[in-house]
Amino acid sequence: MNLNDLAANVLQQQRSTPDLIADTLREAILRGILQEGQSLRQDEIATQFGVSRIPVREALRQLEAEGLVTFHLNRGAMVSVLSPNEVQEICEIRCALEVTAIQLAMSNLTESDLDKAAMILDEINRITDATHWAKQNWEFHAALYTLANRPRLFKMIQNLHTNLFRYAHRQMRQVDYLERTQKEHYQLLDACRQKDTKAAVKILKRHIDAAANQLQPSA
Repeated sequence: MNLNDLAANVLQQQRSTPDLIADTLREAILRGILQEGQSLRQDEIATQFGVSRIPVREALRQLEAEGLVTFHLNRGAMVSVLSPNEVQEICEIRCALEVTAIQLAMSNLTESDLDKAAMILDEINRITDATHWAKQNWEFHAALYTLANRPRLFKMIQNLHTNLFRYAHRQMRQVDYLERTQKEHYQLLDACRQKDTKAAVKILKRHIDAAANQLQPSA
């Protein structure tokens, strides 16, 4: 699959809006179809989608806000490049925000919510596609954090996760990492069932620290 294929899917639906263009470009970035540092020419993208440059520009600005696209003077837009320090910083911010989210969510989590999270973990056990794995990994965390009832906090955490999706292929190559992170998921879920906030925070911090070490682009 390439960008033309993804764009064709949008055209077939006849729903070429800035949001859908952004969704398509985001998917291309996360799947590695569009590589870090690759130029994103608005006229070429507009042609692929059969639209003017205006919705393309809006889509790129949306992706810029998510940290996936960077605009450079005289060079236009390109897929953002994360340095090792930036990856580390993202994980540090994740830790602060996600700890807050789990603390706020803990008293609101019901058995139904936890069962939903458990079903996501069962699906993760069967996944072999890196992008699908990254998305379901987020869905597990989202199932817990959404109960914090802090939509702005939730959106900030989601954007941080999305920025790191592009490294999912590297994670999938590390079987020991996948086993360890899934084990930590189950431990986090168990702490939530027990309403043990202290244990959940400890597990979550360890979980994100491990991701920070494994996600370094220079590794």
